[in-house]
Amino acid sequence: MAPDMELETRPRRTPPLDPGFVPASLWNRAYREAVRAHGGGQKLALALTRAHGRVSVIHTEIFPHTPEFAARNEIYAERLLKFLLWQRGGHRVIVAGDPAIARHLERVYSPAGERAFDFEFLGRRVYGAAMSFGCVPYDEAPEPAETSSPLGRHLGGCRIGFDLGGSDRKCSALIDGVVVHTEEVVWDPYFQEDPDYHLEGIHDTLKRAAEKLPRVDAIGGSAAGVYVNNEVRVASLFRGVGPDLFEQRVRGMFFEIQKAWGDVPFVVVNDGEVTALAASMSLDAHAVLGISMGTSQAGGYVTPEGQLTDWLNELAFAPVDYRPGAPVDEWSGDTGVGAQYFSQQAIVRLLPIAGIEVPAGMPPAEQLAYAQAILAAGDPRARQVFETIGIYLGYAIAHYADFYTLRHVLVLGRVTSGEAGEIILESARSVLDLDFPELAAEISLRLPEEQDRRHGQAIAAASLPAL
Repeated sequence: MAPDMELETRPRRTPPLDPGFVPASLWNRAYREAVRAHGGGQKLALALTRAHGRVSVIHTEIFPHTPEFAARNEIYAERLLKFLLWQRGGHRVIVAGDPAIARHLERVYSPAGERAFDFEFLGRRVYGAAMSFGCVPYDEAPEPAETSSPLGRHLGGCRIGFDLGGSDRKCSALIDGVVVHTEEVVWDPYFQEDPDYHLEGIHDTLKRAAEKLPRVDAIGGSAAGVYVNNEVRVASLFRGVGPDLFEQRVRGMFFEIQKAWGDVPFVVVNDGEVTALAASMSLDAHAVLGISMGTSQAGGYVTPEGQLTDWLNELAFAPVDYRPGAPVDEWSGDTGVGAQYFSQQAIVRLLPIAGIEVPAGMPPAEQLAYAQAILAAGDPRARQVFETIGIYLGYAIAHYADFYTLRHVLVLGRVTSGEAGEIILESARSVLDLDFPELAAEISLRLPEEQDRRHGQAIAAASLPAL
């Protein structure tokens, strides 16, 4: 259902290649202001339960749920839940408030609903339990039960860190925290049906790094997906592997790799968590959101106390654009989600709009490299591509700030290499200055050093295992 455009959602800074963009941050702000102007509304809480009894709870208000306001309420509640499911995680949703909202959300997040992908992915595939819904009166909303813990920052000894992306494998070798080797190798894992392709590629990367070290004391890695105690629960890298082979060869793949390397301390976690760790280590600061723009979008968060949460932080699936007909994510089928705005996928989408032609069949990584090359040569069309991404980012940061306590945002990944990164951050800062001056005064936007933009995750990953 299309958002009610009577809400004032026009950005002060319009993306030059995407004038129809409707930032989630502005739509939500306009909705909440309209509820207040109406004299207040009904209280609503969404509680998401995940593994080990962890619960996240968000309290808000909606219009009285009458026919006059039902469409706006349903949009607000559904997009809010969608964001929370991919930021916090969870398979059991309790709606505290209007039963009609609960019924609507349960219908949308069902095997036959618009969010069938989310129902299956976040249910049995991630948490091993079907997604379910319940409804209670608002004053019976569950209490939150969050957790956080320290992770990484170990740099002693001879270490290897790897980062498995959709277009390349990055790897770093460190001796007592000093980088002695970094490398990236192109690969194409997404739709490979044989898991030996992945296994051999990872071994090859580790061997290349090990050649630069006198010994290997520990190995740490990051990759998109959900990993629990080094077990692969679900990951985009293995999308082409069938269910049976996944169970037989992929789920325990990293245990097999660890054994091949002499059972040294070995830790693999979601790439978003390592993004956050890289950000915190680079800035020597806390309350940090790390955003990596590569084959897809990865995100991770370090709390004000300097710890990592058990949240998913899969911002690639979190909505940032509420317009009707927003770009469609080819995997989840949803519209307006982060992967289409903060990754190589955004580059592929924006190049033809900018009038930049590339050869048919050129891989996304090469299209990005081409865009960055012509940017360096002074092509103004390429500059518009990265300005557009930067404006997207500014409005997304304002949206993220509703859900995270933020003092720093570090942006890294292949999309930010070279001059492109500076353009992206300059454009994002201008958005905060114009539309969110209170956030501009509180949040620092940063890029890491050039090498860290591409290899920062691999270096941070090397610090994961304790000796």
